[in-house]
Amino acid sequence: QVQLLESGGGLVQTGGSLRLSCAASGRTFSSYAIGWFRQAPVKKREFVAAVSRSGDSTYYADSVKGRFTISRDNAKKMVYLQMNSLKAEDTAVYYCAARRVTSAAFESWGQGTQVTVSS
Repeated sequence: QVQLLESGGGLVQTGGSLRLSCAASGRTFSSYAIGWFRQAPVKKREFVAAVSRSGDSTYYADSVKGRFTISRDNAKKMVYLQMNSLKAEDTAVYYCAARRVTSAAFESWGQGTQVTVSS
């Protein structure tokens, strides 16, 4: 099983940018699709973006499409979420998660990193 650790969160003004990183441990990182999710206070966790095992395919929630970019570096066992044009509604704890191709759900989760966008 893969272990995940997020970093890169912080406080940024509206319109600013942040890059989140997700570091993975384990020998089979390239066997996992990776997703980013977020959860704001009193809201349910929601999908943000995902990247396929090879990195060739990416998927985004409509709310972040055109502003966020997900990428991965399998050699470094890293996944990134570049967030541009940040809005107050992007404020949340961001989590990365891993899913094997044989699994219907994301099965490994990081502890999260806080992103706060101030107006």
